[in-house]
Amino acid sequence: MTKQEEFLEVYRKHIHREGAEELLQYLLSDASDFFRAPASTRFHLAYVGGLVEHSLNVYEALTKYVHRPEIQQWIGDVSEESVAIVALLHDLCKTNVYHPSFRNQKDASGKWIQIPTYEFKDELPYGHGEKSVYMISSFMKLKRDEAFAIRYHMGFSSTEEKNNVSQAFTMYPLAFCLSTADMEATFLIEKDK
Repeated sequence: MTKQEEFLEVYRKHIHREGAEELLQYLLSDASDFFRAPASTRFHLAYVGGLVEHSLNVYEALTKYVHRPEIQQWIGDVSEESVAIVALLHDLCKTNVYHPSFRNQKDASGKWIQIPTYEFKDELPYGHGEKSVYMISSFMKLKRDEAFAIRYHMGFSSTEEKNNVSQAFTMYPLAFCLSTADMEATFLIEKDK
C-alpha cells in the first residue's frame, strides 16, 4: 500500500465531518501537491511524498499517545475523528510551498557539485499552524481544541510568544499531545530518513 493509499484509508475511515470530502478532493486535485510534497526543504523527509509520510507518522504517534492511560486521565476521551484531523492535516500549510531547486555542495574530492534540494516559496504567507487552520476551515469546521492543536503544534520550537504556547497547552491538552507526536515523528520515527 502506498502512503497516499494509507492516508486515504485513514482519512475516509475516521473523518466524516461536513466538508471533509471536499477537502480531500482538493488534496487529490491538480491544485494541490500534498501527496507529492516533501516535508521540508533539506532535512526532514525532504523528498517526494515526505509530507504525506510525515502526516501518517504523526497520526501513528498521536494515536498511541492519546491512548496511554495517564494521558487519557488528563485529557479524557478524544474522538478518532479529532485525532485523524489534527494529525493528518496539521501541516497542510506545506502544500504548494516547496519547489524543486539545486544548491552547491562540495563532493568528497572538494569539487563543487549541484545537488537537488527544495526552495521554500509561499504565495500565502500566513504563518505555519495558523495557515493550516485557515486552509482546513475553508472546507470544514474545526472544533476549538482541534484548531488550537493545529495552531500550536510547533510547540516551544516556534517563534510564538512562549506564554501563548504554555497557555494553549494548558487550556487544550490535545495541542500538547499533537506537538509531542509531531516531535516524536520528526526526531525518532524519521531520524534516519
